[in-house]
Amino acid sequence: MDADRDDTLRALEARWRAALLARDKNAIRALLHPDFRLVGVRQSGEALSVDVDHWIGALDKMDIVAVEMNVIDAAGTDDTLVGTLDACWKVRFLGQTIDERVFLTDVWVRAGDDWQVIRRHTSFIPEGMPRR
Repeated sequence: MDADRDDTLRALEARWRAALLARDKNAIRALLHPDFRLVGVRQSGEALSVDVDHWIGALDKMDIVAVEMNVIDAAGTDDTLVGTLDACWKVRFLGQTIDERVFLTDVWVRAGDDWQVIRRHTSFIPEGMPRR
């Protein structure tokens, strides 16, 4: 991993995690590109694709218990950064507890002097797989 990209990605992911845990919708919105989509496959096998407004709206229905993210890899160019993470989260959503570990890929694009995430893709990691 390039040290600068690694540091930038770790800082961006830490900002997102902090904003999420603080339920700071303004900070989250500032990190999300207007064309953001969360695309993923859940432990249940359910596939989802969510835009900015739906993702931020879902925060009102979520009780976030824990979020852990470990950066595995960072790659990119001057205007694009792709991060691969091993992530765990536990949330209560609409009365249901979701406790999952996923491989997470974030695609960040330069937006002026800062970065915004334009895509987040998650893939469920089966129980028993070693941490990365």
